[in-house]
Amino acid sequence: MEAAVTAARIAASEGKGVVFAPLAMGGAGGIRASGPPAMRLRRWLDGMEAAALTAMRHLDDIEAWSARSETIMMSLSGKTPPALRAVLTEWPLVSAPMAEKLTGASRAAVQRNLTWMEQKGLIRELTGQGRFRMWRALN
Repeated sequence: MEAAVTAARIAASEGKGVVFAPLAMGGAGGIRASGPPAMRLRRWLDGMEAAALTAMRHLDDIEAWSARSETIMMSLSGKTPPALRAVLTEWPLVSAPMAEKLTGASRAAVQRNLTWMEQKGLIRELTGQGRFRMWRALN
């Protein structure tokens, strides 16, 4: 019920105020549907607060990573490095084909820059595979 009311209020607000709530980032307590309504509302509000703080910390980390990577990547030339940095700032996980499409760069340029960024400790490959690999920014 709380979720439906919140969704209706957000939809009716025409985008003013909160338009997104990262509730899942706050743990399962905020979405647990048991207990009396007052307890459920308290858990939901606590979950919302925890989720908002977690999201803000994550955004701060990404902002710091972007600034650090910009400094480290300053020596690189071309359009691919800044475009790839922007993609890794906006997306939590990035594959080479995804980066290729979002940057407009060639597969070779993307692979070369991902390898360079990994060697410099800016990103980490998560899958441990030879194919279908995914990278993320390393804070």
